[in-house]
Amino acid sequence: MYQNTCGAAAASAGGCLETDRDCHSLISKEPQIPVEHDYSGFDIVKATQYGAFGRVRELIEAGYDVNKRDNENVTLLHWAAINNRKEIMIYFVKKGAEVDAVGGELNATPLHWATRQGHLEAVVLLMNAGADPTLRDAEGCSCIHLSSQFGHTALVAYFIARGVSPDLVDRGGMTPLMWSCWKICNLDPTRLLLTLGASPNITDHQGNTALHWAILARNTSAITQLIIQGNANMNASNLRGDTPLNMLQSQIGSVWVGSKVAEKIREQLNTSRSRTFLFKITKDKRLKWWCMVGTPFLAFYLAGAILSTSLIVLIKFFLLVCLYIVLHYAGQILYDDRLMALLPVNIYLATKIWMYFTWFIYIMPFASLITNLVFLVSSGLLWYFFLKSWLGNPGIIETSQKLRFRTIIELAEKGPSGFEPSNFCSACLVRRPLRSKHCSVCNHCVAKFDHHCPWVANCIGVNNHKYFIGFLATLVIMCIQLILGSIKFWKNQPECNLTLISPNFWDTMSAIGQCDTWVAWVSANALFHSIWVSMLLVCQLYQISCLGMTTNERMNRGRYSHFQSNSGKSPFSKGAVMNLMEFFECTCLGFFKPEATDWLVSYDLEKNIEQQPLIRHKDNYQYV
Repeated sequence: MYQNTCGAAAASAGGCLETDRDCHSLISKEPQIPVEHDYSGFDIVKATQYGAFGRVRELIEAGYDVNKRDNENVTLLHWAAINNRKEIMIYFVKKGAEVDAVGGELNATPLHWATRQGHLEAVVLLMNAGADPTLRDAEGCSCIHLSSQFGHTALVAYFIARGVSPDLVDRGGMTPLMWSCWKICNLDPTRLLLTLGASPNITDHQGNTALHWAILARNTSAITQLIIQGNANMNASNLRGDTPLNMLQSQIGSVWVGSKVAEKIREQLNTSRSRTFLFKITKDKRLKWWCMVGTPFLAFYLAGAILSTSLIVLIKFFLLVCLYIVLHYAGQILYDDRLMALLPVNIYLATKIWMYFTWFIYIMPFASLITNLVFLVSSGLLWYFFLKSWLGNPGIIETSQKLRFRTIIELAEKGPSGFEPSNFCSACLVRRPLRSKHCSVCNHCVAKFDHHCPWVANCIGVNNHKYFIGFLATLVIMCIQLILGSIKFWKNQPECNLTLISPNFWDTMSAIGQCDTWVAWVSANALFHSIWVSMLLVCQLYQISCLGMTTNERMNRGRYSHFQSNSGKSPFSKGAVMNLMEFFECTCLGFFKPEATDWLVSYDLEKNIEQQPLIRHKDNYQYV
């Protein structure tokens, strides 16, 4: 039976031995109970293991001592905790069960046993009953160390939210972060521990830091998190004289050493060398930033200059290919991933600046006063909408350490479902409002997330989406104006003589290029921009008005339950006209009052529910 064949193994490990498959299946899975559910022959230990609450109560009421230990020195609360029998645990606590009773070969508490198995509900119940999570078992581990070893991220978060230090050391001097880096190859709980303030530079009794342990385990995800997010010290030496930098240096090029980590290693190695002129060019961050800003401006001009020469077409094409190759390899040397993320917005700015140059130098003298005024007004609106889209807050879900702890506790007390990705962001540690999403580029959760736009280097969300629509519309207007202005310019050039040009398309293009190649080059860019931006604008307006969705919702509607239950249609749509009026907040001179939904704090599908204070039972603890 369970208590005879598996009791010793569970008691010795606080759970199951990996080599005992029968024991593992009995503890980690629901036992297969006969259909009749006849528990009358069960003793109290077996009844507790199988969750036979009626039989347990019968035996306790008959006089069985709730704190009596079995032949393995294990209490009933241990068995209830390891099998996540919540109802029985509540009953035992009410009957005076000792919550911090030590038992089994590892001298572990019921909280240790529940932690090993990752039973969040049992852990919450024991903690609310007064269990001490800092007690160590025979191996010197407290509960936060066990949860880090086994990758129970929700438990790690809950323990820290309840006041356990993220830097608590075990008997060997190891912190939860060290255990996570050594044992768990997933992103969490390493990322979570760093977010909640765990120090990456604490050393154990052998002088190892968390980064030492991550390297020894070849844990790519942990190494990246420690170096990139945690700013771990790569020169920390352990008792054997090994530093993370030396350990990683010989492994550059290995599969488990990521490109970002390799870049950091090279930077560390270069800082110890003399700063030559070449180093200043390739590694100076300020110089690299200015190079990134200036490269698109220079590339646009050089391409136009090459096209404006009198060389034959094949030579022009060859020079353009050479220009691309030079820029490509120069970019690989000069720019890292962070700077490359700024490339699209710099390309946009360079293109628009050269369009302004072309208008004021070439087109303005031939355009009417009204045309120039319209161009200036539309350009002013374009810059207003662009800056709002680029620099404005898209709707970031703000948080603080206190609010994170509050959210974690609240969701933990709702059970494991509270930490589902649809409800909780494990990166930001915030409760996710409806229609929000975590942006991996900005590393923020954004309310009513539409998409991350590289052309404005920002997310598009609830606060800047309407400005983004305005940006697209005014950009199309500007491009069309420039094309019309270019036609006006060509008509006023005697050598162009557009009226005598053959109706053949390619003959017309050739004549325009020969008339003034620079204007033709800028006009071609304006035409290209006007086409794809118009398509994006139409797509955005269609999603907003007809579908009542964001881009993220349209692409991922299968992931959201409220779309699945509505046959894939948006439950937020109110019809094309109403959707547009609410999106643009149109009041129609006071005749219409759109419903204002605060998507930053909307968690319920039916109505806007702001985050309420936690409801505490009389026996629960009070936090500050």
